[in-house]
Amino acid sequence: MPLQKLLLKPGVNKENTRYTNEGGWYDCDKIRFRQGTPEKIGGWSQISSYTYEGTCRSLWSWASLNGIVYVGVGTYLKFYVEQGGAYNDITPIRSYVTLSGPFVAIAPQTFTVTIANPAVLTASSLATITNGMAFTLTTTGSLPTGLTTGVTYYAVNSSTNTCRLALTVGGTAIITTGTQSGTHTLTSTTLTVTSSTHGAATGDYVNFLGAVALSTQAFTGVTLINVVITGIAGQFSCTASVLAVGQPVTISGIFAGTGSITGYVSPTTYFIIATNGSTTFTLSATSGGSAITTTAGTPTGLTYRVTTNFTLFSALAQNTPVVLTISTGGALPTGLLTGVQYYINVVSGTTVNFTNVPNGAAISTSTVGSGTFSLYVNNGVTAEVLDSSFAVTVINANSFTIDTSVAAGVYDTGNGGTVNAYYEIPVGYDSSQPLTGWGAGAWGSGSWGTGQSSVAPARIWYQNNFGQDLIFGYRGGPLYYWNASIDTQLKAFTITIAVPGVVTLSNGSLTNGTAVVLESTGTLPTGLTIGTTYYTGGASGATVRLATTYANALASTFITTTGSQTGTHYILPNGIPVTSLGGASDVPALANFVMVSDASRFTICFGCSIYAATDTTIDPMLIRWSDQESVTNWTPLVTNQAGFIRLSHGSEIVTAVQTRQEIVVFTDTSLYSMQYLGAPFIWGTQLLGDNVSIAGYNTAIVASGVVYWMGVDKFYKYDGRTQTLRCDLLRHVYSNINLDQQAQFFAGTNEGFNEIWWFYCSSGSTTIDSYVTYNYTEDLWAYGSMARTAWLDSGLITNPIAATYVYNLVYHEYGVDDNATGTALPIEAYITSSEFDIGDGHNFGFIWRLIPDLTFRGSSTTGATPQATFYLLPMQNSGSGYNDPVESGNQSVAGTSYANVARIGTYEVDQFTGQVYTRVRGRQMAMKISSNQVGTQWQLGAPRIDIRPDGRR
Repeated sequence: MPLQKLLLKPGVNKENTRYTNEGGWYDCDKIRFRQGTPEKIGGWSQISSYTYEGTCRSLWSWASLNGIVYVGVGTYLKFYVEQGGAYNDITPIRSYVTLSGPFVAIAPQTFTVTIANPAVLTASSLATITNGMAFTLTTTGSLPTGLTTGVTYYAVNSSTNTCRLALTVGGTAIITTGTQSGTHTLTSTTLTVTSSTHGAATGDYVNFLGAVALSTQAFTGVTLINVVITGIAGQFSCTASVLAVGQPVTISGIFAGTGSITGYVSPTTYFIIATNGSTTFTLSATSGGSAITTTAGTPTGLTYRVTTNFTLFSALAQNTPVVLTISTGGALPTGLLTGVQYYINVVSGTTVNFTNVPNGAAISTSTVGSGTFSLYVNNGVTAEVLDSSFAVTVINANSFTIDTSVAAGVYDTGNGGTVNAYYEIPVGYDSSQPLTGWGAGAWGSGSWGTGQSSVAPARIWYQNNFGQDLIFGYRGGPLYYWNASIDTQLKAFTITIAVPGVVTLSNGSLTNGTAVVLESTGTLPTGLTIGTTYYTGGASGATVRLATTYANALASTFITTTGSQTGTHYILPNGIPVTSLGGASDVPALANFVMVSDASRFTICFGCSIYAATDTTIDPMLIRWSDQESVTNWTPLVTNQAGFIRLSHGSEIVTAVQTRQEIVVFTDTSLYSMQYLGAPFIWGTQLLGDNVSIAGYNTAIVASGVVYWMGVDKFYKYDGRTQTLRCDLLRHVYSNINLDQQAQFFAGTNEGFNEIWWFYCSSGSTTIDSYVTYNYTEDLWAYGSMARTAWLDSGLITNPIAATYVYNLVYHEYGVDDNATGTALPIEAYITSSEFDIGDGHNFGFIWRLIPDLTFRGSSTTGATPQATFYLLPMQNSGSGYNDPVESGNQSVAGTSYANVARIGTYEVDQFTGQVYTRVRGRQMAMKISSNQVGTQWQLGAPRIDIRPDGRR
């Protein structure tokens, strides 16, 4: 028989059997269709090596006035603004407090552990172990089987100084067996924090600023006492100290008493040229020079400081790495610098000097310095470790623990000093959580005394830019505002003690009326407090004044600062409630969804609280909008355009999308059009469709002016009329979907390929693991497996971006491999045809030759030839399944036959393995093409097979 071309219908169809869909495609993963033929989808690559915390469910991009492109990243734990690959935390803050010495570390200590099911650890000097504390174990001998040195374990089932150990927080207690030996020691990265009535729940976040290292201690220069001039050639005596030839001695003060030092002026540094090492010494004006001229006597009014040696508050071991600090306005002795790591050289007891390298030469200093000297050990819990953001594990209403990821050392005995703490808003759920019992169901549901059930949804953020600024919030929460002028990081400033105090910004500028919240590593001057919202006025370049209210800022009534100040001051970059912005009036206390309209720029809340400022009850069918060009004015007046309207069809507004000259609003049962009408009605609504569903808050998307969305049992589109979207994968999607997790479902466009992607959880899964795509220009469907949590296709960004379960963003259609973690991995892609036969399958067919048609354009393999694999899958009949085993007696090969097809050469040509000889026999057959190689990209054309009839059985 002549060669038979296998040019199949484009698109994947699983609505019928494999045989009914003859001439088409039935199964695939990570495949799309281009001009009717299948190809492997493009790859993806991380946008940077940085990561964020928590699963991301919301992405939004916009640009600032100076062209900076931002991406808002909302996770169930935090909210970030991505800029240049870095994720900047702008999570709103709920409370601020100044703490005094809040930290207590767990010192390294010995422990014993039982060999039992489960093992019980007993700490030698830790009075109270709380669940969740982190321990790392070491030993001079061997730990029992089940425990390993260097691994982090977490306390479970704790009681006083005992606990069980688990590999994860709240995990299963470990069983130990075998034997053990030696002395065991534990270290811990856990700190206990005291903060009265902190109001946090386990998992919430707290940020600290202004802490000092737990190993911080004061040190002073060595001062000689009871000094007497004993001779005429620079001879002195003193109370026993640690003296050595070459040490500088700085003498200062007004000479009085008896004796003399020729040429002395205050201060003068001399050098020891002879000493008994303790009580006598001789001085020279230069190192190693001749003795100075003196007359014997007992001077008064003088201070003698050995400037190479210093006295510690408590002893440190030889070669301990330390960093030196100095009080505000002070100066270290010349030769020493702040922020530089030195090493301790122990002279005797607490008398030390500093070296640049372990066991190196002592650093000479030529002045005594001024102010208060301090140091901290640089391999323990430092200020840089403490001044960060931590998830808390609550002990009680007044204390909690944090995990610093840095084990406390033997010197970490301090408490962190005075620290400013600010608590972020409570975290949400990663996925929808079932709630049961009292209070779980709606009021009045169920019989008296019977617990009800409901579902707490995953935290879903909404976000929309208002100019260069961002309005954002989570479903059921307050509205927040981020001002791009403040920037994504702490903005340092200085302020004068004056009437009024003048703020000078370290960078940028602020306009009058900007709401700002202040923080500090030290103390603000009198008149200002951390955590308070102030309003700027009198702006001029980088300087502004501050007012307590927006009205005062407009009236130029600014704050007078008095007293003193310490530390570095900052303006916090975190979002603040819209209710705190200048001029805020009747702002909805809570909202389910918010957008900024393209038509005349209104801020619109869908499902929100009413006008009473104290009302925190959401009317799920209420729509409210602000005055035009305003975020803050929500009070309806005849002089403005603020207003409201309530929808009637459905029980809640789910979401809304903008398209052309209308906003399409989805309730749980209906579809509305919302259009700007102008005065006096401002906005009006029209019912577009009833008995219409939507699966999740983020499954509606606009592509080419048409709204597409995923319902709970089918797909829809709206292009001026509401229609069911024809779907060849309807049964496949909705027979394997977890609708309990529909809050996680989302849609995204891939405009470069005219595609819409819907991501969802398959049956039994509580995470996104599946997708289905629709090519809206060719009316084609495909599907596959992929773990993503959010998607954004924006004209501001070259490639679509998506959020992953490894807590980063990736560019899609970037390269041809899976590069989500920085290491290129192959993408396994395949497509399988429906069954085909000779005629209607009256005869078996025997395929003895395959002529592939495949292009590898876009492949980027290095040192390897890109390749895909063809499979021919024969069956005895359409319902028998694929033949197995491969060979059957002395018959021709009856099972799967496959062959690699490789591009010839290293240049881009459509030249392939010319033909593959096979021995495949079956009544019906299917064809599969797959690849799983780094750097490979392919598109299938029209392969041909040489097939002939081969009997009826």
